[in-house]
Amino acid sequence: MTSSSETRIDRTAHLTRDLIRFDTSNYGDGKSNGETEAAHYVEAELAALGLRPQLFDAAPGRTSVVTRIEGANPDAPALVVHGHLDVVPAIAEDWSVDPFGGEIRDGMIWGRGAVDMKNMDAMILTALGEIVGTGRQPGRDLVVAFFADEEAGGVYGSHYLVREHPELFDGATEAISEVGGYSIDLDGQRAYLVQTGEKALIWIRLVAKGRAGHGSQINSENAITRLAGAVARIGSQEWPVRLTKTTRQLLDNVARILGKDPQQVSAEELAIATGTASRFISATLRATTNPTLLNGGYKANVIPDRAEALIDVRVLPGDEVEVMARIRELAGEHVDIEIVHQDVGLETDFTGPLVDEMVSSLQRFDPGAEVLPYLLSAGTDNKALSLLGIRGFGFAPLQLPADLDFPALFHGVDERVPLDALVFGSDVLTDLLLRY
Repeated sequence: MTSSSETRIDRTAHLTRDLIRFDTSNYGDGKSNGETEAAHYVEAELAALGLRPQLFDAAPGRTSVVTRIEGANPDAPALVVHGHLDVVPAIAEDWSVDPFGGEIRDGMIWGRGAVDMKNMDAMILTALGEIVGTGRQPGRDLVVAFFADEEAGGVYGSHYLVREHPELFDGATEAISEVGGYSIDLDGQRAYLVQTGEKALIWIRLVAKGRAGHGSQINSENAITRLAGAVARIGSQEWPVRLTKTTRQLLDNVARILGKDPQQVSAEELAIATGTASRFISATLRATTNPTLLNGGYKANVIPDRAEALIDVRVLPGDEVEVMARIRELAGEHVDIEIVHQDVGLETDFTGPLVDEMVSSLQRFDPGAEVLPYLLSAGTDNKALSLLGIRGFGFAPLQLPADLDFPALFHGVDERVPLDALVFGSDVLTDLLLRY
């Protein structure tokens, strides 16, 4: 006879594997393999539970899925539980496995989306199966959404639905999604990071203009030289440390757990002390301005009159105007700045009934664990939902091995997640949705 735990591993792994096998690579700028096939798969899974999922196409191939589930307490505000179906591209020759094979080995499932975020999509479906599939109800109404286009800012996904179909989210006041609820190791003490905020996102294009000419001539108006200078200045800018309320609360708790005096240890040192999580946490101490793409010229002996670069700008909530003013100074007089995409920064308190229940659910399955808030250096579809006044959290619970560099797997090579972490996450998520 198969144990309940083994059944759950099979179910969640099966869903994760199947979703990974849909190559939903999103290249940005509207270029994507599309989410429609994956959306139809999710629709079928939801329909098999007796639910009535709806499909929404923001553009050909850009499909999101939404369904609503009646809760036991119809007077309570609805909770949005959401994931996204797209992934960033993967270069197959860099991987040790087929990035879209959904291979299971070494106790893990491998593939693009195993971490970001087809694992959570599968955990949501598994949790709903445990609840609805057994004739039970969640504690309150759930709006369950699987969005397209999150990896390019949600233009064809969450932002489209918030703008064109806000009625889908009627009555919802809170939301949970990715990049939170995962465990870290603090000198032997396991702690879970619940995401209570996100940096603002500003993707900018630098456009340098100059004078075209022969590559053998002296040219003081070389567009590539002007662009290179701007890129170097912006990319190497050392932005000052500023601690938000969330980050101060996190670091104070890290200091407490590690037995350090936060007045004697710098914020950078405490962030580094979080181990692999420092990849996210160190980036929330200040703004970041990372060059990500260069484009200019077309022949070795031709000086072009135009060159471009993309910069991924992430700023702390409220610092957008100040940071952009400094970027313009750094760019210089011969370089124009275009905003490609911009989205809000978020920060909410680590208090309230939902927070209490997230903490309770985690500690029910991992007694003695610490649960701490943190600010995410990246962004999620909670940004779009915030435009409807919905308070968002990152809560995709995973109990991870202490030596797994989990943050490095986001958009990384050989993305993978432990199978037993999926079981843990599905159990915690089911518990939360039944009780809250």
